[in-house]
Amino acid sequence: MDLTRLSAAEQLDALSRGKVSSRELTAAHLDRITRHPEYNAVVTVDAEAALEAAKEADRRRARGRGGTLLGLPITLKDSLETAGLRTTCGATDLARHIPDQDADAVARLRAAGAIVLGKTNTPAMCQDIQTGNELFGTTPNPHDSSRTAGGSSGGPAAAVAARLSPLDIGSDLAGSLRLPAHYCGVYSLRTSHGIVPTRGHIPRPPGWLTSSDMLTLGPLGRSAADLDLALDVLAGPPPEEAAAWRLRLPAPRHERLGEYRVGLWADDPYCRVDSATRALLDRVSRRLRDAGARVEATTRPVSMADSDQLFQSLMYASAAATAPAAAFAAEVEAAAKLPENDQSPNAFYLRSRTMRHRDWMLAHERRVRLRRQWADYFRDVDVLITPAAPTAAVPDQTGVPVPERYITVDGQRRGYWDQTTWLNLAGVAGLPAATVPLGKTSGGLPLSVQLIGPYLADRTVTHLAGLLSRV
Repeated sequence: MDLTRLSAAEQLDALSRGKVSSRELTAAHLDRITRHPEYNAVVTVDAEAALEAAKEADRRRARGRGGTLLGLPITLKDSLETAGLRTTCGATDLARHIPDQDADAVARLRAAGAIVLGKTNTPAMCQDIQTGNELFGTTPNPHDSSRTAGGSSGGPAAAVAARLSPLDIGSDLAGSLRLPAHYCGVYSLRTSHGIVPTRGHIPRPPGWLTSSDMLTLGPLGRSAADLDLALDVLAGPPPEEAAAWRLRLPAPRHERLGEYRVGLWADDPYCRVDSATRALLDRVSRRLRDAGARVEATTRPVSMADSDQLFQSLMYASAAATAPAAAFAAEVEAAAKLPENDQSPNAFYLRSRTMRHRDWMLAHERRVRLRRQWADYFRDVDVLITPAAPTAAVPDQTGVPVPERYITVDGQRRGYWDQTTWLNLAGVAGLPAATVPLGKTSGGLPLSVQLIGPYLADRTVTHLAGLLSRV
């Protein structure tokens, strides 16, 4: 048996039944990484330490000592700091950055017994939706090397899809987990905002204790069960608050597929999807109805246009925190000179980047009201299903300047950043959202749907993901 074909849940089951050792699993994945450099997904390998940790996991298991992930080999996005192991976030000025402390999430994974194989590729400072950088080059899509793996968690998604790792942990602000998972045909979970500590994630720069107020961490795997495994370990209060409270996420709202009340948002004039994506959503709708689920396809929780504009404004404002002082001063000066009637994208960007704190508080009030709209919607709907993106994986454009990049949707040229518009719905409201691979294009590229759930209903989202995948 090729052990790398097993999902993370299946590998843990084999470990618990004594069918395989952690050292065997770890060696199998390290061997595959070595034999397949063309995927360029795992950019820093920690083979010696991984094999030694696997040996210790086998000894612990033999003594009857456990751990939720004991002996499971995993990889980590190179934006998560790892003690004693290079963490670059794809940036040349961090090429020699070796942290002395694990990110909080990484510490939890190690405490649960996970074996860290190495780090996976990301665009420099996670600032692109395809994956390439000067340090390590480009990570192609494992299904078609001319296509992008997506970003910024392109390395994690490609590693899981190419069987270099059964499980990876990445980050998601503007779809950075979910877009690569969709393009590479693996499962991903953007966790409810605030339930997984983000300290030790770059960006912010090394040493910062805070991060973007829309950033979340979450898993990528080859099954919905893999997402649950990681969620069990990752979710909980940050270390400095753990003395006072615990997190107990609600159980799934229902047990059977036919009991679910599902919203379906298959297309929208603000961000049209292609014919293959619409056909997949139609097929999902039929399967749900056949199973007895109630499908609501007309009610919309929010305005996509208003939600997306708010998301972009808050994202630009948050990113300004780490701008060099001189560069930010120049942006403030440029924004002050803008004519009042200038509504161009550049003017929107500058005004958002340099907004006063009062303006940010007003924008945050709009965000909280948006969250209330979602909460009202989810009183009558358990999970909303949407496209993950307008299309399957698009051609890689690493060598093209960002302003010149674009995508094509049913023959029509569209903006490059339209790739994440559907994903931004959950991001601005801090909601849990999963991508679930449920189909393929005529050319064999993966197609996924996005599942969005109520705040803190992460287990409902992953449960429905598993039920959908089985039908």
